[in-house]
Amino acid sequence: MKTKLGLLYGGKSAEHDVSLQTALAVIKALDLEKFDIYPIYITKEGAWVKGPQLTGTVEDVKSLRLSAEAAMSPLAMRSTGQDSKEDGDEGFDVIFPLLHGPNGEDGTVQGMLELLNLPYVGNGVLASSAGMDKVVMKNIFAQAGLPQVKYTWFIRSEWETDKDRAYDKIEAELGYPCFVKPANLGSSVGISKCVNREELANAFVEAFLFDRKIIVEEGIVAREIEIGVLGNDQPKCSVAGEIIAKKDFYDYKAKYEDGDTAMVIPADISEDDYQSLSEMAISSFKSLDCSGLVRADFFLTKEGKAYINEVNTMPGFTPFSMFPLLWKHTGVEYPQLIETLVNLAQERYEEKQKIKYSF
Repeated sequence: MKTKLGLLYGGKSAEHDVSLQTALAVIKALDLEKFDIYPIYITKEGAWVKGPQLTGTVEDVKSLRLSAEAAMSPLAMRSTGQDSKEDGDEGFDVIFPLLHGPNGEDGTVQGMLELLNLPYVGNGVLASSAGMDKVVMKNIFAQAGLPQVKYTWFIRSEWETDKDRAYDKIEAELGYPCFVKPANLGSSVGISKCVNREELANAFVEAFLFDRKIIVEEGIVAREIEIGVLGNDQPKCSVAGEIIAKKDFYDYKAKYEDGDTAMVIPADISEDDYQSLSEMAISSFKSLDCSGLVRADFFLTKEGKAYINEVNTMPGFTPFSMFPLLWKHTGVEYPQLIETLVNLAQERYEEKQKIKYSF
C-alpha cells in the first residue's frame, strides 16, 4: 500500500521562502508509486491550505503558493488510523513538516501534531523548541559538558532599559569580534559580525527586529565543520563537511543568493577529529532528545580544539543543501533519505503508542 503523505510547508516565518524551496525539492524526489502526496501550505499570514493530491511533479515554487480562499482549520487533519472520516478524506499516514524557523521548526506545529496523534517526520516538541532557541540549546549543551565558545544573551526590554550596560557586559566578557544573533531564527537571518561598539549597537537593532531575545557569541578563528545525524534511539553520523565562505561569515545571502560559499565533502580533517566531532554530534542529539534528523555544526581551530556551535533540527533540505549532500557522500541518496525519514517517523509513532496513559 502507498503511504499517504502530507507535506507541510511555508509558514509564518522569515524563512517562508526557504521552506518553499525545500518542499519543491522533496516533491520532485518522491516516488509517486510509493506515496500519495498532498501539499499543505501555510501562508505568511498563518492560514492553512490543503491542496489536492499531486499526480505529477511540480515545476516551480509559484505552484506551491495555494490560495488562502481554500483555507482550512489545521485541526481538521487526521491520521488514517482514526475512525472519523469526512467527505471521503481518510487522513494521513505521515506528516512531513518542511518548515524552517519560528511557527514550524520550534515545536509549535509538532505540539499540534502530537495532540492530533499524527505521525510526523523529524524532531518532537522538546527537541524542536530547545533546538530553535539558541540560548536554551547552549545551556543544555553546557549541562552535557559539550565545549562551546563564550556567549551571553539579552531580552529586548533589558536592553532598552540600559543599552550601555549591555554593551559593557559584552566587551568585558566576550570582546571583539563577536556575533549578534536572534535567539529563535535560522538561515543566518538577522546575524551581524561586530568589531566595535558602533557595529554592536547597530547589530542589536537588527537582531531585535526578528526576536525579543538575542544571543551574542565570542568570535574565534576556526573552520566550520558540519555533520548530519540520522536516526531515533540509535542515531548514526554522516561524513563531515566543511563550509568555506568567501565573506566574513556564512550569512543568508551567502547561503541562498550569492553563491559565495563552497561546501567541501568530505572535510579534510583527521580521523581523530572526525571521531571527536561525531561523538559530540551524537551527544548533542541525545541531550536534546532528538529524533529523525539533525545537522550538528562545529568550530575546529587550527590547534585542533573543537567547539559545538549549534544543531539545526530541520536543516536545509534541498538536494544541494549540506545535510542531504553529507548523506549522499555517506551512501544515502536523496530519495532514499526522504523514505528513511518517513520510516523513522512511523517507527517513533509506533513506539509512542506503547505508552500507558491510565492506571
